[in-house]
Amino acid sequence: MTQRSSDLASPHPAAPHPVDQVLPAPRLLVLGLQHLFIMYAGAVAVPLIVGPAVGLGSSDIAILVSADLLVSGIASVIQSAGISKVFGVRLPVVAGATFTVLNPMIIIADQYGGRAGLPVVYGSLLVSGVFGLIIAKPFSMILRFFPPLVTGTVITVIGLSLIGADVSLIAGDNATDSVIAGGKVVSVQDPAYGHVSHIVLAAAVILIIVAISRFTRGFLSQTAVLIAIVIGTLIAWPMHLDDFSSVASSGWFGIARPFHFGPPKFEAAAIISMCIVILVTYTESTADMLAVGEMTDKELSPSDLARGLATDGLSALLAGFMNSFPDTAYAENVGLIAMTRVRSRWVVTVCGGFLILLGIIPKVGAIVSNLPGPVIGGAATVMFAMVTAIGIRTLHKVDFEGNHNLLIVAVSLSFGLIPAVASNFYEKFPRDFQIIFGSAITSTVIVVFLLNLLFNHWTFLTEPHPGVVTEAVEAGAVIPEEPLPDPVPESGATMPATMAQEADALPPERPRPAD
Repeated sequence: MTQRSSDLASPHPAAPHPVDQVLPAPRLLVLGLQHLFIMYAGAVAVPLIVGPAVGLGSSDIAILVSADLLVSGIASVIQSAGISKVFGVRLPVVAGATFTVLNPMIIIADQYGGRAGLPVVYGSLLVSGVFGLIIAKPFSMILRFFPPLVTGTVITVIGLSLIGADVSLIAGDNATDSVIAGGKVVSVQDPAYGHVSHIVLAAAVILIIVAISRFTRGFLSQTAVLIAIVIGTLIAWPMHLDDFSSVASSGWFGIARPFHFGPPKFEAAAIISMCIVILVTYTESTADMLAVGEMTDKELSPSDLARGLATDGLSALLAGFMNSFPDTAYAENVGLIAMTRVRSRWVVTVCGGFLILLGIIPKVGAIVSNLPGPVIGGAATVMFAMVTAIGIRTLHKVDFEGNHNLLIVAVSLSFGLIPAVASNFYEKFPRDFQIIFGSAITSTVIVVFLLNLLFNHWTFLTEPHPGVVTEAVEAGAVIPEEPLPDPVPESGATMPATMAQEADALPPERPRPAD
């Protein structure tokens, strides 16, 4: 008995879960940088798209970029490290500006005067952030409405809708200029678009990632993306694609003051639009966090999910103060986890620390932002496609036999990809409709969620309605007639149970006398 007790009280504590494992400092730094480089292009893309669209100058756009990186860093640290039992899913989840907010922000700002409309935008973000904090817990309790059918479809569309971002990094903006030729105004494509050398450079980055992943193991294989970015940047040097001239003019320290564009204003239509954005962002984050939980072998409870969603709500609240954007779990970093199989959440904490530095030290941010577009685009191509592959793998768990699940996926993908391939498809629709369905992710979430409810939860719509006689019998108003006896079964047929019982009750026949 004493020996057994001593065996139970083993001096060796249980090994921590891989998610909670703290890696050596050099590995943490390198792997954290890799996550940073993967998400940076997507993170800065949102302010770089919104800024010119609402008429901001370069100085204001720089403020948006710095604020975006700062809020993303804070949210990433909270998601990975956690704060008490309130915030943070405690998984390797990188937070970044959601693309879902692009159309609503631009439309709201335009409705209220471009740059002068940004106080309305940030006022609606403040309210939507509070709304997100309030509904985080209730939203986490409806996980049964987010089966692999819903999450897999959403993740697939997230990856597919991001493809355009990496293409523009590789080939440039597909812009056209109007010129007069032969007395006529004709459109001429920008000659800088689609240089063969740029496309070849991006392809070389992809090949390097594939080669390192195939022929190396361990730490080298885990840093394949980072190594490919470094090698690609060196290759771009003789091609004159490396331009770090703006680094010298960037400051060492700077942070935008809260409400840089003026005190917040509150308009009902804008607030409703941003609250819808929060709901869609929660659905997007739910899909990504469930995918990360599955990849890291860490089952998420509703409380875990509620803390993660509350962090997204907090990011929207911070965005309203700091001139930034609401954050969501970044799908490209989910793809990186699937490729490297590094599950430690502290790697993302380091990445969040780097993001905070980029947000408060403009000189460091200038270095990263000036990395060649084809290099970042090549690496992003792999990560975005990896997100799509994760969605397809999630859909592999869905049962498609004897139900309408295949139809649900087909209709959801068709609606979701319309804004991705034709951005002006809904331009003649009302503005409120464009805010909701002008985003590939938003339209996919709405359609797949409603179709899943219609076919797989609202079963009362498909149950056969009983007839009048049946209802009268069940109520006791009518006594059913005795059924007629079944015919005598032929040879080889099975005798009904009632006839078999009656036959057993009959006396046995007397034996016939012998002839």
